[in-house]
Amino acid sequence: MPGFVFGALILVLLDACSSSTSERQTLRFWAMGREGEVVAQLLPEFERRHPDIHVEVQQIPWTAAHEKLLTAFAGDALPDVCQLGNTWVPEFAALNAVAQLDAHVAGSGTVEARDYFPGIWDTNIVHAGLRGIPWYVDTRVLFYRSDLLEKAGFGRAPRSWAEWIRALSAIKQEVGPSRYAILLPLNEFEPLLALALQQPDPLLSSDGGWARFSSPGFRRALDFYAQMFRMGWAPPMSDSAIANVWTEFARGYFSFYISGPWNIEEFRRRLPAARQGDWMTAPLPGPDGPGSSTAGGSSLVIFRSSRHARSAWQLIEYFSEPDVQLRFHALTGNLPPRLSAWRDPRLAGDPYARAFYEQLQRVRPAPKVPEWERIMQEMQLTAEQVVTQHVDIDSATKALDARVNAILEKRRWMLAHKAVQGAAQ
Repeated sequence: MPGFVFGALILVLLDACSSSTSERQTLRFWAMGREGEVVAQLLPEFERRHPDIHVEVQQIPWTAAHEKLLTAFAGDALPDVCQLGNTWVPEFAALNAVAQLDAHVAGSGTVEARDYFPGIWDTNIVHAGLRGIPWYVDTRVLFYRSDLLEKAGFGRAPRSWAEWIRALSAIKQEVGPSRYAILLPLNEFEPLLALALQQPDPLLSSDGGWARFSSPGFRRALDFYAQMFRMGWAPPMSDSAIANVWTEFARGYFSFYISGPWNIEEFRRRLPAARQGDWMTAPLPGPDGPGSSTAGGSSLVIFRSSRHARSAWQLIEYFSEPDVQLRFHALTGNLPPRLSAWRDPRLAGDPYARAFYEQLQRVRPAPKVPEWERIMQEMQLTAEQVVTQHVDIDSATKALDARVNAILEKRRWMLAHKAVQGAAQ
């Protein structure tokens, strides 16, 4: 081959490689905490299928994530795809920062709404539009000492509040004054929220503008929560006052604990071998039978500022495949949101995960307002005042309504302004 022909061929090949590299899209993906650490292990297969897409993952600590996202929004520096906690989705929808995904789902052969736990899917529907796709799910169930429950005269976990009260009372009588029937850390809002979501009364008005914590439903939930402390069934302390939850559970300091799916692996790993047969999980009891619980977890969103929305959706579709969700579960312990993934023997045959599967079919989303994070803090503060300062339920809930209504004042103004604009058009 003549030298000039060989040289020309090399130039053509180099130019082709350069064009291929320059045309490759880079998707920016922000993930939080542990998920950000391990998600990179799932990406080689995605990039093999989509050689024109490179995914750049940035891990963000949960403690800094909310502020970083708001700063990025203000500076027009949001990523293409992001993990958002389900309760954060309404806030970024209100900012008009996240894309609506209904059309993507309608044209997808991978993401099927009917294959998701309905209550979890519903957390992403804001202002009648789908804003995110569930990535993993979280809810709260009972972890309990089955041996101590049986010793107190109960062959199974309670299914109603009445059964739960009888079990708590019997266990406390059995274990004596130095131990307790249940641990309800005062700095955790989820147990009270779950009890509140079991009520027919909403926590906020239908437009999200007014508090409804003085309703009979929430007062009933708060009183039941406080009763566990009044009766001496629960110690009035935060989780920081417990040196090691798993050690105290193993020694029988408490018999019931409301927690999430990550603790399945923690209990398996941290409880001594002699106690591995003495614990189980169960759905939360409700006022009159099996009850609802919180609809937690994280979803994947596409920010409206993304210039690679099509590629971003391809990444979400990949993460939504049942097999990929099962790999993600193996890496993190996070539970998949798709019903089809739960047919896999690794989950279907896990006796501790079974309670979560049952509970996830009875979850309810928290109110979908941007102010919900602040409202949760006020709710938790109210519960602590009732328990530790013995504030009566009526006074506490009226004061909570007043504080929450002050938080929602701007929302009411915006709703009224929007109504005036609509009437003028």
